Amino acid sequence: MSLPPDTLAWLWVPVVLFAAFAQTLRNTAQRTLTQELGTLPATLVRFLYGLPFAAAWLALLYWWPAQAPAWPRFTAAYLGWIALGAFFQIAGTAFLLLAMAGRNFAVAVTLTKTEVLQVALFASIFLHELPTPLALLAMAVATLGVLLLSLPPRGQLWSPSAWLSRPALYGLACGGSFAIASVGFRGGALALGAETPWLSGAWGVLIAQALQTLGLGAWVAFTSEKGLAPLWPAWRLSLLAGSMGAAASLAWFTAYAMQGAGPVRTLGMVEVVFSYLVSRRLLSESFTRPEKAGMALMLAGLVLICLQGV
Repeated sequence: MSLPPDTLAWLWVPVVLFAAFAQTLRNTAQRTLTQELGTLPATLVRFLYGLPFAAAWLALLYWWPAQAPAWPRFTAAYLGWIALGAFFQIAGTAFLLLAMAGRNFAVAVTLTKTEVLQVALFASIFLHELPTPLALLAMAVATLGVLLLSLPPRGQLWSPSAWLSRPALYGLACGGSFAIASVGFRGGALALGAETPWLSGAWGVLIAQALQTLGLGAWVAFTSEKGLAPLWPAWRLSLLAGSMGAAASLAWFTAYAMQGAGPVRTLGMVEVVFSYLVSRRLLSESFTRPEKAGMALMLAGLVLICLQGV
């Protein structure tokens, strides 16, 4: 199913919105799995149980059309980009875990929110994709909004030692790792040159998750006392996490084939809005004034990023 360029100019928006929604559902299921299995096994579940869904989607894309699309050429450059993204996606998770283990966790999490600005930086360096002035403004406004939503307590906010601590550096490294992962996946989409963005996304997810399953699976198998055994009894919840994780990844990768990494990750920050609204609804808590300001800035940034291609 090929699409004209004017359609791709806006179709990435609903694709990213779906990715953020599916990722919110995946995170909800994975949070329960983390409590049952531990962090790394729960992270592995995302890739391991997501692989069959990615493979099924790819098979459908070749089986459904009356004339099956041609197989793309898997160059060394393409595989390198995908491997880079897969590695840094796992690295970002590891840095986040290290940040969460530190005392200055609130500051560390705040610094992870700089991912979007780092995406713009790395995309400019590695892909020569310079953001438009409007896109850069949207990224800055949305990042300021999410920072207001995640600022640490006032006592930590004005403490220089908190911002220069090791957990804070882990938080910054986490944002940078996820930013490089996004750039890697975008670079892979450009290098593959598949007939449609759907094929590009399907191949990217299948290869990336296969690499992540092998790498992280080997690590868990050899470093965990029980190995991979705890993953199988929790298969029902794992299937939910894997299917939603695969759906989110397929949408992210498809969006990278349609649009630059910076705009995609900026609009993807709508996930914070989804999660925040769900948690507030469940807890029946009202928004504070800084939270209202942060939410308004985030939404303004997301509207701007959608208008940047108009």
